Order: sequence, then structure tokens, then C-alpha cells
Amino acid sequence: MIKLQIIGNLGKDCIVKEINGKHVINFSVAHSERFKDAQGNQKERTTWVECAYWTDRTAIAPYLMKGTTVYAEGTPEADAYTNKEGQAAATLRMRVQNIQLLGSNKEGQSSQGGVSNSGNVSNSGMSTGPVVRTEAANTSAPVDDLPF
Repeated sequence: MIKLQIIGNLGKDCIVKEINGKHVINFSVAHSERFKDAQGNQKERTTWVECAYWTDRTAIAPYLMKGTTVYAEGTPEADAYTNKEGQAAATLRMRVQNIQLLGSNKEGQSSQGGVSNSGNVSNSGMSTGPVVRTEAANTSAPVDDLPF
């Protein structure tokens, strides 16, 4: 299994669609990182991930607005294509299984809470970091028992 995890900000408000009786929430997440290049110059690189969250419950959609900080995890897909200029390009996509609201949107409204792949919404206003909600998570296992 390949799993992708990202913490970043939404680049635009989400779009909710109904396809064959199922709902999909589409949104894009940007993650920026700063680093120094070989010459010591400060650089910034932004990676965009196009996300699709298939769910029966769309209660989280009103909170997925431009500027909101989220933690999302799911399975990645990469698509290669040729852009308008005729150059090779790629798109990183993720089929979201879990999502956690971490911050606030640009209007400063608090948006902490999360949704698991079971579709349950939680509001964790006292949360200080990402809370991953999975149905099969076992958080009581000691780190020493990992098989690798």
C-alpha cells in the first residue's frame, strides 16, 4: 500500500459534485517548503495536490475554503501530460481517506475538526496538531513492536 500525507492550505474553495448517486468533494492543497540552494540562496518550492474525497456525508464541505489549513491522507496517483507550451508536465492527485482541519480560513474563522473515512465529523477545538482518524488505527502499540 502506498499512502500520501500532506499538511497544507487550500488553494480555492472546495467543489462538491454528485456522480451516480455518490458525492465527491474536490479541493487542492498546497504545501510550501523553504530551503537554501547550493549557492546559499533562500528558495521556496510549492507542491500542489489535487484531492478527491468520496463520501456519503458532505458536512465538512462548508469548512473547506480557500486558505484553510488541512491534514489529508490517502492513496496517490500521478498523471503525466503535455502542457500548452508542449512541455512534459505531471499532476499529483490523491484519493482522500482521512481529512483533519487544522487551522482557519482567510477570514480567521476557526475550522478545527476532522472527518474520517467513515464520514463522521468531529470538532476538536483544543487540538494542537493533526489527529488522524482511521477505523483500524491501533494507537496503543509501542513503537518497538514495529516490524521494520
